[in-house]
Amino acid sequence: MRIWICIVPVLLLAGCSRTRTPWPTAQDGQAGQAGQVAATESAPPRPSVVIPVGTPLHVRVDEAIDTRRNSAGDEFSATLSEPIELDGRALVPAGTVFAGHVTTAAASGRMKGRAVLGLKLDSFRLNQKEYPVETSSVQRVSAAHKKRNAVLIGGGAGLGAAIGALAGGGKGALIGAGAGAGAGTAGAAATGKRQVAIGAETALRFTLRAPVEM
Repeated sequence: MRIWICIVPVLLLAGCSRTRTPWPTAQDGQAGQAGQVAATESAPPRPSVVIPVGTPLHVRVDEAIDTRRNSAGDEFSATLSEPIELDGRALVPAGTVFAGHVTTAAASGRMKGRAVLGLKLDSFRLNQKEYPVETSSVQRVSAAHKKRNAVLIGGGAGLGAAIGALAGGGKGALIGAGAGAGAGTAGAAATGKRQVAIGAETALRFTLRAPVEM
């Protein structure tokens, strides 16, 4: 009987020790964190969307730009007027602001040449992220003024000849023609250089020259 009294407590202690849940160790915690990191690293990356080369960019410039006050390198802003879509999905919505720069801004020479104004887009900002772009250049060129100069010179010569004829006959006509031609040439030169401008809200179309990954 005394033997059973001693054995029963021992058996109860053994049963309690078997059912007790062990406390987690530091190694177990580190193993769990390593498993979470591995799961995160093994997660597939978010697929990127690429706007292909040749995609048109329809914008409206936000400010007036002209060869009289702008020069190459000046920056400007423009607003996307039509969304950029791919497979029926709008990747860049209308209203997105683009940044660009003036590539060329040159007035014409006096009595020759044409004025040229060139623009390019550089980037756009969407969802607090900036995306660089490489686009075609849009150029505006003034009309030549050679025809106008010829009319001015010819008109001056005719007027000078008429005045010379009244003054002294044939010889006076020749002198007057020369004087009139000189006056016409000076008048054409005084008209100054031609300029070209792009007004605010002017619609322009650029084309992507390199893909844009989003």
